[in-house]
Amino acid sequence: MSIFEELESEVRSYSRGWPVVFDRAQGSRIYDENGKVYLDFFAGAGALNYGHNNPMLKKALIDYISRDGVIHALDMFTVAKRDFLETFNETILKPRELDYKVVFPGPGGANAVEAALKLARKVTGKESIINFTNAFHGMTLGALSVTGNSMKRGAAGIPLVHATPMPYDNYFDGTMPDFMYFEKLLQDSGSGLNEPAAVIVEGVQGEGGINAARLDWLRGLDELCKRHDILLIMDDVQMGCGRTGAFFSFEDAGIKPDIVCLSKSISGYGLPMALTLIKPELDVWGPGEHNGTFRGISPAFVTATESLRTYWRDDELEKSTKAKGERIGAAFQGIVEAYPETHLVAKGRGLARGIEFPDGELASKVCTAAFERGLLMETSGPDSEVMKLLPPLTLTDEELSEGLAIIDESIKSVLR
Repeated sequence: MSIFEELESEVRSYSRGWPVVFDRAQGSRIYDENGKVYLDFFAGAGALNYGHNNPMLKKALIDYISRDGVIHALDMFTVAKRDFLETFNETILKPRELDYKVVFPGPGGANAVEAALKLARKVTGKESIINFTNAFHGMTLGALSVTGNSMKRGAAGIPLVHATPMPYDNYFDGTMPDFMYFEKLLQDSGSGLNEPAAVIVEGVQGEGGINAARLDWLRGLDELCKRHDILLIMDDVQMGCGRTGAFFSFEDAGIKPDIVCLSKSISGYGLPMALTLIKPELDVWGPGEHNGTFRGISPAFVTATESLRTYWRDDELEKSTKAKGERIGAAFQGIVEAYPETHLVAKGRGLARGIEFPDGELASKVCTAAFERGLLMETSGPDSEVMKLLPPLTLTDEELSEGLAIIDESIKSVLR
């Protein structure tokens, strides 16, 4: 592995926790170059909801490349883009009565967030954005300005301005009414709060520590935004595409945000792709006002289309995801109750799950112990204190049992 140490930047991260060279992967399994197999409960940080090299998606991709389909097209019209838009509209938007225009902002989640912030400011003529404690929205400057993590913010090297954090759900452990502070600042002309263009929020904070907002809290936020004429931006980059069960993390709350950010698993195959969905009345862009070279990566359109056709024409995947999530939740609650002296907390929704430890050292030790036993998972939270699971939504019941057994053994080895 010396070539990585010699040439790759010190900024590399995941490879430090998993110091092997991976070679191939299929489904919920990933193999190192020596053939050792690992059960993957990381799934590309949520970019592989349908598993590695999903056979249906792989066939569609190979067929497209084999016929010399257009690969790169900026924002030109292509058959691949048309197929995606038609399928996305018929399979996702129409059944949910969602009326959105689609912006292709660039290849990643931060691109989707940057486009959302930029458009919100353009539409409203206001500069300020409201974000939430422990939020994570990306590593570019605009996205960092609405991110909570001090280490990531500090790397910007300049002041991150025009954003004001508010308490996320349960930030005060239920001791304060929802939005009391936020609404007071909005109503008080002496508060010093700049009138916000938009609020940006995650339905479940993944990098922030698997903090799942209550559906009532999300509904309350939506109502607050409507009362004060503030745009609501839902960042569904990691929690969209079925991670919480429904395709969008906000569906169960019954709300319809003004702007929605999608990336990670929207391509279905781990290929770069992002969408910013906007209500039609917000589509005030001038031609080329927000652009980028890699907005139209056709292979991603192809696999995205196939993933929608394969998994979202009915509710089977949604039901399966929720059932498996409840099974993990019950198992984690059992672990919490088995170690009352450690003050563990089970967290999450759907197949975004975690256990919060008293500190990051314990959580990291558990993840290391799991890696040694053949399971990949990561930590999250402001101090890396949460053991975080994002397994493929397509994992089998047997793979889930195997993973839960490894987690149980790993926690036992660390706490006892």
